[in-house]
Amino acid sequence: MANSIHPTAAGDAEVTAARADAASQTAAPQVVSPRYVFPFILVTSLFALWGFANDVTNPMVKSFQQIFQLPAWQGNLVQMAFYGGYATMAIPAALVIRKISFKAGIVIGLALYAIGALLFIPASISQNYWLFLGCFYIITFGLAFLETSANPYILSMGDLRTATRRLNLAQAFNPVGSLTGMFVAAVLVLPNLQVNEFRQQHIDANPQYKEMGISPGEIGQNVSAAMETFSVEEPEAYAALRTHDLGVIRVPYVAIAIVVLGVLIAFLFSHMPHTGHSEDPIHLTETLANLATFKYLGGVLAQGLYVGAQIMCWTNIIEYGMSVLGVTASAAQWYNIAGMCLFLCSRFVWTYVLGFVRPGLLLGVLAIGGIAFSLGSVVLPAQAGIISLVLVSTCMAAMFPTIYGIALDGLTVDDAKLGSAGLIFAIVGGALMPPLQGYVIDWGSGFWGDPTTAVRASFMLPAACFVFVAVYGFMVNTRGGRTTA
Repeated sequence: MANSIHPTAAGDAEVTAARADAASQTAAPQVVSPRYVFPFILVTSLFALWGFANDVTNPMVKSFQQIFQLPAWQGNLVQMAFYGGYATMAIPAALVIRKISFKAGIVIGLALYAIGALLFIPASISQNYWLFLGCFYIITFGLAFLETSANPYILSMGDLRTATRRLNLAQAFNPVGSLTGMFVAAVLVLPNLQVNEFRQQHIDANPQYKEMGISPGEIGQNVSAAMETFSVEEPEAYAALRTHDLGVIRVPYVAIAIVVLGVLIAFLFSHMPHTGHSEDPIHLTETLANLATFKYLGGVLAQGLYVGAQIMCWTNIIEYGMSVLGVTASAAQWYNIAGMCLFLCSRFVWTYVLGFVRPGLLLGVLAIGGIAFSLGSVVLPAQAGIISLVLVSTCMAAMFPTIYGIALDGLTVDDAKLGSAGLIFAIVGGALMPPLQGYVIDWGSGFWGDPTTAVRASFMLPAACFVFVAVYGFMVNTRGGRTTA
């Protein structure tokens, strides 16, 4: 009797296992499986950390421009230094990560981030603009390691079918750090800069500006001339002003360095999935052949143009507020915060929508919206124009992770590590486009005789960037093929 039962029981077990296996194949895949929850949370914290660095830095462009009395293009070199670090370090970081691990790459990135931020102390003491640029450059050496590690690490933490949604979910926490950086700038930095007090005192002392109908851009030119005169006639007072303001700017960077060191310690003592090491030699020819597709190469170009558009909109919204709307730098920063709030909320919305809409189609539609809102800032009246500029953030919310997921779709883990470097290298768009926009503002101010018109016209640049992003999204969607959602 026993012998007759065992075969039946074994058969039942096989049937049960087969049914369970079939169910697992047909069930909707989880975005984050339980065994990856802790490492997912820890790595996602990095997205907030580089978000803070990105968006506490954007308002510093105008601040450094005023403190050091620089033309617009030279003030925007802050962004060239900041995002230039990505271009320099992205590929070396990918090669290092391929041979060690994602965790080791993250540790290196956090160490470089902290070092660059702490170097703000000697830079502020020396009062040398170029040393500040060096600090930004080193910070983004670290951020290149972090982004090159964290983005593909998140993609690898689970089912490939939900990779793009998982990355969008992780990226949704990037604006939390960005909002924190913006809030720190708006509340703790900009209102406490004496250069902004000087501007307001000059405007209050010249009520004829309103009576004569002088534009905000022309008022800004007059303030700059007054500051230059002040620096010549009262050099000691001007030096004290600059010492004070650079000390204020230093504070958030030293504070974030302490936070970064705390996260570094957490990674050192945490067990993380070891998926980033490869003993296999790099077959460069084969890897380049795998990457030589429109989906990947077009994604790199689309990413570069998107990042350029994003940084132009978020950096020069302060210039727009001051030169077009006529508000203070700290007041203009609140428009930036409003845009980031929309960006944060939209990230979660678009992550949900990606469960039903192909990534390429969503990307194309959002890029069309970006074009419309960018052009709205050019042609609409001042208040409507800055609202339109704020609304661009809604469209940008899903672009970076969606382009990233599309471009790396279908690649092996090792190819994705090197492919990730190209997409992080594309962040160089944030280094190249803002100085170009600054040049348009400087040149246009002379051409039209009024900075207000020049600032408006400069936002045609992000609109042009979104055109290619739209083309890329629609073409990828039309060509079809397996695309993660």
